[in-house]
Amino acid sequence: IKLIKLNIGDPVKFDFDAPEHMKKAYCEAIMEGHNYYGDSEGDTELREAIAERERKKNGIDITADDVQVTAAVTEALQFLFGALIDGGEEILIPGPSYPPYVGLVKFYGGVPKAYRTIEEEGWQPDVDDMRKKITEKTRAIAIINPNNPTGALYEKKTLKEIIDLAGEYELPVISDEIYDLMTYEGKHVSPSSLTKDVPVIGMNGLSKVYFATGWRLGYMYFVDPENKLAEVREAIGKLARIRLCPNTPAQKAAIAGLRGPMDYLEEYMAKLKERRDYIYKRLNEMPGISTQKPEGAFYIFPKIEEGPWKSDKEFVLDVLNNAHVLFVHGSGFGEGGEGHFRSIFLAPVEVLEKAMDNLEKFMKERLK
Repeated sequence: IKLIKLNIGDPVKFDFDAPEHMKKAYCEAIMEGHNYYGDSEGDTELREAIAERERKKNGIDITADDVQVTAAVTEALQFLFGALIDGGEEILIPGPSYPPYVGLVKFYGGVPKAYRTIEEEGWQPDVDDMRKKITEKTRAIAIINPNNPTGALYEKKTLKEIIDLAGEYELPVISDEIYDLMTYEGKHVSPSSLTKDVPVIGMNGLSKVYFATGWRLGYMYFVDPENKLAEVREAIGKLARIRLCPNTPAQKAAIAGLRGPMDYLEEYMAKLKERRDYIYKRLNEMPGISTQKPEGAFYIFPKIEEGPWKSDKEFVLDVLNNAHVLFVHGSGFGEGGEGHFRSIFLAPVEVLEKAMDNLEKFMKERLK
């Protein structure tokens, strides 16, 4: 039996890879002796390169001092939630959401509260529902844009409403932007480019747009013109010192990535668009399944419209055992994910075709 794995969002497991100039820079950094402990906040030149990148991409006024380098976005979340949560505080997260948002908030004794995203509107955040979820215990509003698991790309108008809501309640906005340049018809807008006085904590890294998932290198940046997050930033600095430093040679290579050519991205995004279009069409033609079209990232989040299954997890296991395609059950992404499943579309079209053929045959048999 050959299993087709469409479960993990790692482009490098398929026909994508980090660009040559980044790989060469990594090897050179090791051979040149950059194998020591670095600064806990990250390499100074790298932080300058990150600030340059964010100024150019988002038109924001930040310097190297506003950047903290981390072991990918996951560590940025660890630091951030560790700084914001003492016990019992609430973080608003999208429903459905990338699982570490739920797990890490709970790890620190906080309460993740999911706000609705509207499937019929391409999984856009429901700002009215967000407002209803705010209490005196709320410490931040988190957005993941482009979104994992839904592939949604948030509209500028929606982001402005979120910034206004956060300002009304004096809350910071956490903006996960790891897929920022991986969009199709639209363009990513960062809330950091829309804010005047609402603090925005942006997060990004090398895993997706730079195709270096295994390097585990990311960063967070602070747009905080009124210095409202001084205590949070101090706490994050302490947490960073506890773990010593991010990977030193990877940071040297990241400079090459941020300042080097990005012509590879056009080719990669053309491949992903073809695959997105194919899987979207096939899924929507199947009995018992419907799906929204992803506008960013490389995930699609179909709805199980009918069938004999008691849960989405039961559906995914049945597909695995009988159609030999591995998806992720939607309820694994928390509130709002129930009755859905997530698929990646990183695989070549011929692999997606085999997976969709298997799934279509399976659905027709189950819905007899």
